[in-house]
Amino acid sequence: MPLIPFSPHPFLTFSSLFLLTSRIISEDSYKAPAVLKLKHLFLHQRRKLFCTYRMSAHIRPVSPVLVVLVYLALCSRLSSMRAASSCTNGQTGCHFLSLANLFDRVIQHSARMHGISNDLHSEFELYFLPSKNQIGRVSRNCHTSTILTPNGKENAQRIAREELTEVILKLLVAWREPLWHFHQNMAQHREFNNFSSNKSLEMSEMVHELRRGVQKVVEKMQMLGVISSSLGNLGSPETLLASDRAEWRLMNDYDLLYCFRRDSNKIQNYLKILKCRIVPEHGC
Repeated sequence: MPLIPFSPHPFLTFSSLFLLTSRIISEDSYKAPAVLKLKHLFLHQRRKLFCTYRMSAHIRPVSPVLVVLVYLALCSRLSSMRAASSCTNGQTGCHFLSLANLFDRVIQHSARMHGISNDLHSEFELYFLPSKNQIGRVSRNCHTSTILTPNGKENAQRIAREELTEVILKLLVAWREPLWHFHQNMAQHREFNNFSSNKSLEMSEMVHELRRGVQKVVEKMQMLGVISSSLGNLGSPETLLASDRAEWRLMNDYDLLYCFRRDSNKIQNYLKILKCRIVPEHGC
């Protein structure tokens, strides 16, 4: 193999090249054109280096091993990018996710979220409510009570798919702001350790992530014609009544946590029911 004319500072040149290609991947990691950009940039830089140092009076032949290593690193980054890509609409160059796969992801996410709410509920009782009499006097008026939810599995199976999906999204939207304020309150309690405070923050973030995941499921179902396209505006808090958004401010922290634990359980069960109604052949 002939030696390739190379830069007097090969590490600097190829470090810069690697940083440039990494930026392209990070900005466009879920789109196939990023792969083409990366290849074109690498070829352009190689031609540029060759032409520049070919005319130089100080050509230093360097073993192609370094070039091969850089190229392999780029190829490895491309492969990992392709493997990590997830496309709900099946775009070219992406790993296709079926509707069943999307359902499995949001169901697993909702299970983790409900598990955290259970843990926090137990810890909250331990730190702040040592008396059972106090627990018995807790109010059960949740700010999401105005959202009509089906009681029991049979009722959830009877209502329309669109209606059940709407209930799930409304519950998730209704908890976004209250959970953030709940975390702020928990961070101020000295009795509540940092680990528990981090859990409350994680719970708040998981609601936002789960809402986005459910919206992806909705888009997939609409694309397949499983449900109608009338659910487009439910992802924004503006779809809820102003009174619902203000009512939770009157609740104490324990009531808020109790209500979220209840609603997160509903969300998890509704997602399971919705999946089994639409893709019953996958784990139902």
